Amino acid sequence: MKILVAEDDPVSRKVLRTILENRGYDVTTVEDGVNAWEILQSDESPQLAVLDWMMPGKDGTDICRLVRATEKSGYVYIILLTGKGRKIDVIEGLDAGADDYVTKPFNAGELVARVKVGERVVELHNRLQDHVKKLQEALDNVKTLQGLLPICSYCHKIRDDQNYWKRVEDYIAEHSGATFSHSICPDCMVKYVQPQLEKLNNDKED
Repeated sequence: MKILVAEDDPVSRKVLRTILENRGYDVTTVEDGVNAWEILQSDESPQLAVLDWMMPGKDGTDICRLVRATEKSGYVYIILLTGKGRKIDVIEGLDAGADDYVTKPFNAGELVARVKVGERVVELHNRLQDHVKKLQEALDNVKTLQGLLPICSYCHKIRDDQNYWKRVEDYIAEHSGATFSHSICPDCMVKYVQPQLEKLNNDKED
């Protein structure tokens, strides 16, 4: 998985990169918030970001707000690195759009554990998106009934892919999962049913 690390301190930046690359992650590092935001706007941006709270240009919370205000197909999981340990500071970071935080000086094991949580969330989100996409494609196929339908001009049966002629309701039920109940429309009531009823009544009188 690709991870973006934004940290203005060169020593911390190198340590973060080493820790994550040793765990098999593909790490991109930048030294300020402006470059971090530029990368996160790209189509192939990492879906997991570790951002220092205090950075030149844009700080970590600024980037959180920008990411959450931007509509993207892939979710970006954000971990804030902060020397601020007060509850009010943590709340501020989470309210800005961060998913998690790690306080400085950070522990390598804790950092990796929190990154793994983010990785699971991103993978779950991606799988959910795939399911939604497949469902939408299925619904689109149902709506169009997969293109042009040959229909008989006389009996109005539909020819399926196996060259069998079926009633309209049977064909639609097979391709959409819909079920049908039968009734009589007002036009057919006047055209067909009422004459039959009148004929029956006349036959009884005779």
